[in-house]
Amino acid sequence: MAHILITAGPTRAYIDDVRFLTNASSGRMAAALATAAIAKGNTVSIVSGPVSVQYPAEARVTSVISTGDMLKKSLTLLPRVDGVIATAAPCDFEPKQREKGKLPRQRGLVLDLKPTRDIIATLARQAKPSQWMVAFALEPDGDPARALKKITAKKCDLIVLNDLTALDTSTTAVTVYDHSHKLIGQQEGTKTAVARWLLELIGSHSGESE
Repeated sequence: MAHILITAGPTRAYIDDVRFLTNASSGRMAAALATAAIAKGNTVSIVSGPVSVQYPAEARVTSVISTGDMLKKSLTLLPRVDGVIATAAPCDFEPKQREKGKLPRQRGLVLDLKPTRDIIATLARQAKPSQWMVAFALEPDGDPARALKKITAKKCDLIVLNDLTALDTSTTAVTVYDHSHKLIGQQEGTKTAVARWLLELIGSHSGESE
């Protein structure tokens, strides 16, 4: 059996002490994957941004807020796991400077942003050859071109492509490619059913007996 690290949910990039940038990621896909993995006897660690979804009680859950915190905790856990499934949708940008207090409405707001560190790419660079990496890519039109560039740039074994219809819903449709850009599977349905299918697919391509 494997020890799997799952990154989950959104992260927040605070503008001031009240306002923040985030997205609509719900953590439902991560919860479904964790449930399916635990049912197969695997150990699951989850590093999750703020969500309302309930993760399985058997999972080892660490809650974080920012992209930086998610990366830091994931790096701490990386040496202990066999593989990573990056379902999280972390903020790609954050303000160069966080303001104190609450900015007055009358002042207006112009954001000066900087990119955050890429979590899955950083993990992949530090992973051992025996560890496998699976990334999720949300593309609005389902076009695989950007996802295929990501799997090369992020040095992942598999990339799971989905689109905007997957956000904060109980269903999804995914297309999976390997590191050679070969299409290896497509599935749609409830996130619970797709999660079970994905774990079987990951197991067949990672050499894990799941």
